[in-house]
Amino acid sequence: MAFVDSLAVMLLAVAMSATFIAYYLLGIVKGKKMDSLAGPIFMLGIFDFLSGFYMSFFWPLPGAYNMLFGDPMLMLGIIMIAGGFSIYKNIDVRPISLIGFLLGIYLFAESYGMVAYHLETGADLVSALGFYLFAGLSGFFSPLIYLKQKDNKKVYYFLAALLVLVVLAAMFIGIAAIIGHLSSPP
Repeated sequence: MAFVDSLAVMLLAVAMSATFIAYYLLGIVKGKKMDSLAGPIFMLGIFDFLSGFYMSFFWPLPGAYNMLFGDPMLMLGIIMIAGGFSIYKNIDVRPISLIGFLLGIYLFAESYGMVAYHLETGADLVSALGFYLFAGLSGFFSPLIYLKQKDNKKVYYFLAALLVLVVLAAMFIGIAAIIGHLSSPP
């Protein structure tokens, strides 16, 4: 069986997931009913979870790369599935931010490991590190929506802005990966 690198489509899924979370936060600030996002968020969560699970346990990357790429995707999938389900059932989604907080800490540890162990180098280091740090910050600060009620619009805007930076970084890296893969087919 030939090796297939699915990282580019996974980055696209991260960008989509972050877009939906940011859109949800902005909708809440504006007082909109956001229940129409339940299905897409849930389905993205399934994709994130399955691809993260596959990468964490079976994708044949050398060394720690399965852990570096797969584990956060797996946890993002759990967050998205729980979020989609909670929106569908009209349950408060804010407690899910506590999972995001722990994922943020994990992403900070991975950011350190990426630099300390030279897992990314050269031109790729800045974009990869930026991606992990912005994603880590958005997770780390996500409990602010749980601690602060929706009347604190600045928190929602701040998290949405961080998520937009995650979207931009994921799209930048993902598009570069797509172009790289297309330029050298097997």
